[in-house]
Amino acid sequence: MSDSDDPTGRRDDSPDLDDTRYYLNRELSHLEFQRRVLHEALDERTPLLERVRFLGLFTRNLDEFFMKRVGGLKQQIDAGVTDPTVDGRTPREQWREILDATGPMFDRQTECYREVIRPALAEAGIEVVDHAALTAAERDRLRAYFEESVLPTLTPLAFDPAHPFPFISNRSLSLGVFVRHDADEDPIFTRIKVPQNRPRLVPVEEGSRYVLLEDLVEAHLDLLMPNVEVLDTALFRITRNAEVRRDEEVAEDLIEAIEEVIEQRRFATAVRLEIDADAPESMVDLLRTQLDLAPEEVFRRAGPLDYRDFSTLVDLDRPDLQRERWSPLPHPRFAEGPNADVSLHGADLFDEIASDDVLLHHPYHSFDGTVQRFLDAAANDPDVLAIKAAIYRTASDSQVIQRLIDAADNGKQVAVMVELKARFDEQNNLQWVRKLEENGIHVAYGTVGLKTHTKTALVVREEDDGVELYSHVATGNYHSETAKGYVDLGLLTADRDVGQDLVTVFNFFTGPSLDEEFRKLLVAPVTMRERFTELVRREARYARAGRPARIVAKMNALEDPEMVTELYRASMAGVDIDLIVRDICRLRPGIEGVSDTVTVRSVVGRFLEHSRIYYFENGAGPDDPDVADDGGRPQYFIGSADWMTRNLDHRVEAVTPVADPDSREQLRFVLEVMLHDNRSAWEMAADGSYEQRTPGDDPVRATQDVLMSATQTAHERDDDRGVDTDHPASPGDLLVTAGERSSVDADATTDDAATD
Repeated sequence: MSDSDDPTGRRDDSPDLDDTRYYLNRELSHLEFQRRVLHEALDERTPLLERVRFLGLFTRNLDEFFMKRVGGLKQQIDAGVTDPTVDGRTPREQWREILDATGPMFDRQTECYREVIRPALAEAGIEVVDHAALTAAERDRLRAYFEESVLPTLTPLAFDPAHPFPFISNRSLSLGVFVRHDADEDPIFTRIKVPQNRPRLVPVEEGSRYVLLEDLVEAHLDLLMPNVEVLDTALFRITRNAEVRRDEEVAEDLIEAIEEVIEQRRFATAVRLEIDADAPESMVDLLRTQLDLAPEEVFRRAGPLDYRDFSTLVDLDRPDLQRERWSPLPHPRFAEGPNADVSLHGADLFDEIASDDVLLHHPYHSFDGTVQRFLDAAANDPDVLAIKAAIYRTASDSQVIQRLIDAADNGKQVAVMVELKARFDEQNNLQWVRKLEENGIHVAYGTVGLKTHTKTALVVREEDDGVELYSHVATGNYHSETAKGYVDLGLLTADRDVGQDLVTVFNFFTGPSLDEEFRKLLVAPVTMRERFTELVRREARYARAGRPARIVAKMNALEDPEMVTELYRASMAGVDIDLIVRDICRLRPGIEGVSDTVTVRSVVGRFLEHSRIYYFENGAGPDDPDVADDGGRPQYFIGSADWMTRNLDHRVEAVTPVADPDSREQLRFVLEVMLHDNRSAWEMAADGSYEQRTPGDDPVRATQDVLMSATQTAHERDDDRGVDTDHPASPGDLLVTAGERSSVDADATTDDAATD
């Protein structure tokens, strides 16, 4: 069979890409990402209070991992599932490897805090002290505080013949206590929940000296349980499965089903027990038996067991121990300030979008000054006829929702798709659904069998030339708070084809079916997989024909086995492939004869990388007469979808092409900066491990620092692009722009990686 006979380009002598050794395990790959997060707490270059923040992020991330992923694996094990994943592991094998891998990670977190960060904090004048280390005067003052403010909130729950084993809520800190009334009695186990509505770090001296609340509780058991002998104590914490679902097809009401899921999650099976390293074996055995946990699911840890509440320290006014603060800037196209056109609302704002697309970069650009302003204008412009929006997650005090309510009050037709199945945001979204419906807004709750993950909004406006459509297609949620800490992109455009495609998508939310014909958008689950597959195969055809062929893809996760296989085949054809994957990556780079031309990088910085950018060179080269002057031959896409099976097949997603030359130049700049990052980038080896790139003798180039600086420069220069792509930190052209391919020596990019 010739290459032309098979659209995939397979040859008879090609490697067997069904072989499990070519695929990394999803769960273990995710844990590699968490190692990179933990490294930020270990890295001496990271400011001290930022290191404390990463300790809390690591705790939060691993909690979610156990609730979602480990919980799901336990369900499969209990159901008798033995089918292996593409990497050859059964659910039980994955479960065991996860438990083996996470134990040392927890130990490393504890070691980092106790041996490095806590002493460094003390040296900087911020002490977290043991209760026993307090002075007599401090102990007296805190005893009074305990009696007045903590003791009334505590409820000791005994476990004995007269009392059942107490319910222990997910991720709550508990103090287990063995007590007895006299020497002849058997010990009684009592659980005391450390209250979550009291400060976890109790100030001894505000801003400089703290004691942990659990230590305070343990030190005052005589007040809580008088006239008993305390035999032993141990702090513990359990994690419960969050993979609780109800069959949507038999649920007569989706809201009722979601409410039931939220309630069931409280009582879900335990998947992990964390307990003091010196806890008595009898207490461990009792908890393990009552919670139905295997020995492998018990993690003995020297405290603290939970670092999420250490944000108290992160928020201290100590600029000497923190990164320089970043405040998102207004986009020059929607400027705010002394030189701003304050009349840029309504017609002026829409005229601005109609003149050229606007590419937004968050958190470098203000969410309030761009997306929120777009919705504000739409809600109040008398010429706007309708607003439609898809809400996956939003803030608890969302101004986005309020503007939609205002729009309805102003007589606009408003339709909102609220995804009730957005995990851990179900309760918040339910509340917004009720408020929207109370204000007469039509709300769609999602679709049976699919999550709606697309981040899109559409404004329909009556103008002199007829009805115009203004679209917002984004990679991130309509959430003003996460927009300050997540790196995302959004495109505001008056492109008629994009608008018509969004009309079709929104009609699906309220109608009976999803159209399979779209003008420009790549829409999952109907066209996206097929289109991305064809784009990858097209690069392979160009490579086999001796034409320039390159793929650069930035995403959160590359999990879908079929997309991995397509990338392997493209690499075997000679396509240069650079993957910037924050998190899960099943693909192994650098395998001889399979992925020689593939690099995989991951960037971990102060903000969470969340944007998706897809670049396909499309055969463009310096001598190609078909290349437009503006570099129109290469193709760029942004949107909500990763290359994961769930995104491509089981969610409603939208990815848009980016055609505007200035917007494409900005995307090129972002990708090039990330590919040259030598401070916050990690490079993957074929075995799935990562090594952090280092600058050596070169200038330090950290992606997010460069983009903050480039945004600041654009702001100062009133650069309409919003990001200064001529910034001095720009490494030079790697990608095709203006019909020209870079002359950068390929060895220049590999030498750095080799020495790093």
